Amino acid sequence: MTGGDSLPSTTRALVDEIEGHLLVTATRAEGRTAAARFTAPFDWLGDDRRQEVEERFEAEYLALARASWQRTAERAGRLRGEYEERYRALRRRLLAGCLLGACAVLGCAGVVVLSRG
Repeated sequence: MTGGDSLPSTTRALVDEIEGHLLVTATRAEGRTAAARFTAPFDWLGDDRRQEVEERFEAEYLALARASWQRTAERAGRLRGEYEERYRALRRRLLAGCLLGACAVLGCAGVVVLSRG
């Protein structure tokens, strides 16, 4: 998110917590705005009822956002695991190829040395 991967773990945790609070605060504000837009055409609602509908709307908006964030985080975790496994497999293949190439070069050099002798 912020690119501060080199921060100490306690600092990283604090930054993550602050980002989380800011995200929730922004989402609550979006929910309030959406709720006000939603209830605006309902002129027949009294102020108390309008306030209640807006509060319920905001709560539902935040709940949906949190559920979406949770699904996104879970999917990101699964993808990270898949990519890390593929990366490890590619590293193993590259290492095996390099070792095979080095053995081939050493074998050729040995053949050349032995054929001169």
